[in-house]
Amino acid sequence: MDDLHDLQEMGPVDYLCIEFPPGSQPGQGLPHIVNLVDRGIIRVLDLRFLRKDADGKVNEVVGEQLDSGLALFQGASSGMIGGDDLEEAAAVLEPGSAAALIVYENVWAGPFAATVRRAGGRVIAGGRIPVQQLLAALDESEPDYVRS
Repeated sequence: MDDLHDLQEMGPVDYLCIEFPPGSQPGQGLPHIVNLVDRGIIRVLDLRFLRKDADGKVNEVVGEQLDSGLALFQGASSGMIGGDDLEEAAAVLEPGSAAALIVYENVWAGPFAATVRRAGGRVIAGGRIPVQQLLAALDESEPDYVRS
């Protein structure tokens, strides 16, 4: 397959920047990512790690600095996460925290997305609703008689 055909068959691509405050355990989510990759649900296109020390200095975590679980994803680099992205993440990262920036393809949606594109359709809007916002909206819409 050529690159253009591969791109036309791709599913939607998303990104996340996840902050891990001091004392948190970033590696806890890795088995879930590995499971999603192994099952063909997502494909990791790019994954980068940052750490901000107590003085505010930010470093990218690479190579032997990664613990064994994180090292599994070393080399997942499509070039989609650039210097500007790392700077933006570093600016909002709290001192003493670490961050993971991940770009991934939603492989599960590839056949649907390819069919829509071939039919002339295109995505004109999209978004993600944070769980906290969803829970707050559900709480507000709950009838008063249900609450105690």
